[in-house]
Amino acid sequence: MTECSADPAPALEITDLRKVYASGVKALDGVCLRVEHGDFFALLGPNGAGKSTLIGIVSSLVNKTSGQVRVCGIDLDADRSACMRQIGLVPQEINFNMFEQPRDILGNYAGFYGVPRIEAMQRAEQELARAQLTEKAHAISRTLSGGMKRRLMIARAMMTRPRLLILDEPTAGVDIEIRRGMWKTLREVNAAGTTVILTTHYLEEAENLCRNLAIIDHGRIVERGPIKSLLARLDVEGFLFDIDGDMPAQLPCIEGACLQALDAHTLGLDMPRAMDLNRVFAALNASGIRVRSMRTKSNRLEELFVRLTGEGAAAQGASA
Repeated sequence: MTECSADPAPALEITDLRKVYASGVKALDGVCLRVEHGDFFALLGPNGAGKSTLIGIVSSLVNKTSGQVRVCGIDLDADRSACMRQIGLVPQEINFNMFEQPRDILGNYAGFYGVPRIEAMQRAEQELARAQLTEKAHAISRTLSGGMKRRLMIARAMMTRPRLLILDEPTAGVDIEIRRGMWKTLREVNAAGTTVILTTHYLEEAENLCRNLAIIDHGRIVERGPIKSLLARLDVEGFLFDIDGDMPAQLPCIEGACLQALDAHTLGLDMPRAMDLNRVFAALNASGIRVRSMRTKSNRLEELFVRLTGEGAAAQGASA
C-alpha cells in the first residue's frame, strides 16, 4: 500500500484506490492522494491515464474496486450522501436544459439539494453576478456563447456551496480570452475558501492557477507536490524574445544555449539555469539583433510532464 499522511482530515484523501473494469483493464492501481483545504490543485495526465475514473469514483459516478475515499473527513462508503453534499462537480459536457433560463437552471438545481426556494433564488443572483451572467439571467440558455455556458456550469456547481469544487477540463474548446475570464472566476471561488481540483490538458492553465499538482499515468501517481518546487527541479530555463526588424537568416551560435526562430519577430531560447543571460544578449547584439522585450516561456510544466510520462503520452495528453 502506498503511504499517506496521517495529518488531520483534508478536503480529499484517497488511500490505495483501485479500479479494475470487467474487461480486465486496470484504470487505477493503488492511487494515494491528499488535497488540503483551500488548495487549488491540478490533476494532470495523458488521455487514458485514469483521471476521469478517479473523478468518477470521488463523485460517486463510478464504483471503485477497492480502497478508501474521504471527502472533508467523511468516508464515501460510510455516508455517500454526506460526501456528495460537500462536492460541486463541473463535467466536461454541457449538461443543462438548453431551453431553460440560467436563473431557473441555478434555482432548480439548488432545489434538488433541498435549498429553500427563496434562498435558492438569492444564491442564483449571487452566482450569476460572479459568473458575469446577470444580463443573461432570463435568456434562453441555448443562445449563450460557449464561454457563457461554461461559466454557467461553474455557477450551477457553486449553488450548493460546496467545500470541494472539481472541474474536469472546464475550459476545453474555448478561446484564450474566455479562458482567462474563467480563470478569474475560479480564483475568486478559491479565494473565498472553496478547495478546487482541476483537470486540464492546458498545462499553462495549471501553472497559472494551481499551487500543487499530481501527475497520473497508467493508473498510478508518478509525481506530486508544489508546482513551484517541481519546476525548480528543471535544469533548463526558457525565454521568448520579441525583436525589432526582421529575423536574420543566420542566428548566432551560443554554446550551451539553443536559439530558435519561432516566427518573423520572435526568438525562442532554452538555456541551462546556471548560464549567464548576458552572454546571450552580447551574442544577439553582435549579430545585429535588437531585443524589444523578453518574457519567460509558459511551458515549463509541459517539460516536466514530458519527462515524467514519456514524450509519446505527453504529446497525446497535452494536445489542445
